[in-house]
Amino acid sequence: MAFLGISGMQYSGGMFDDVRIVLAEDSNVFTSMISKRLKELFDIDVEICRNFEELQLCYDKSSQEITLAISNINLPGAENGEALEYLVDLSIPTIVFTGTFQEGMRDKLMAKDIVDYILKDNVFAVDLLAESICRFLTNHRHHVLIVDDSPTARALLSSRLKRYNFRVSTADSGAKALELLKANRDIGLMITDYNMPDIDGFELTRRIRSSIGSHQLRIIGVSSSSNRLLSARFLKAGGNDFMLRPFIDEEFYCRVNQNLDTLLQIQSMQPARKSA
Repeated sequence: MAFLGISGMQYSGGMFDDVRIVLAEDSNVFTSMISKRLKELFDIDVEICRNFEELQLCYDKSSQEITLAISNINLPGAENGEALEYLVDLSIPTIVFTGTFQEGMRDKLMAKDIVDYILKDNVFAVDLLAESICRFLTNHRHHVLIVDDSPTARALLSSRLKRYNFRVSTADSGAKALELLKANRDIGLMITDYNMPDIDGFELTRRIRSSIGSHQLRIIGVSSSSNRLLSARFLKAGGNDFMLRPFIDEEFYCRVNQNLDTLLQIQSMQPARKSA
């Protein structure tokens, strides 16, 4: 199976076995479009719930865990967002598919630790939804290392990445990060703070780049400093990207995805280069 997403995501692999996806949506148009697209792309049969009662019965009727839910904010019988609250309370990973978007609504959604939200206000909304689903189902294949001496910062980044289904390791120092990279060759992305007591982010990146190139490991530097020249110094040290805190969730996830997409594209070209 090969899939190319709207944002440039490429997936080439097998179908998704033992995946249970529930769609809580009352629009016949969207239920038909989404069901058809997911079956066509990933051979996934979606369970459709057109009201809150059907959603509750869907959860109760089977012991099989729900892999992912797609939910409108308002459903018949749950006109005030009760369906989304229900899914979140059950710790079911959820993508919100909605035609309603305001700044206040967006803040409330992100506070619920949803996986993602997709707006219905464009012609490629279903394709964006399909890509978001594909990312969630494949993100566990990516191992991400977070390096920060602050326990709070590590916990925040870790929870964000786990929400998107990534495998995550953490290090509280540059020295520990080097140990983890040596022991876990499958780490494909490192997110490191700049200001650390033992080895700062610049020096850590320089040491890593002496033996591990960007075709094996992507590095994103982060800092809460107001010095915007830090990004230039970090990139010159061998980093691939840089972000200033505080992050906007959507931008953070986009930058993580872009770096991992680039890594996969580079790696997919390597056999062709060797045979050329």
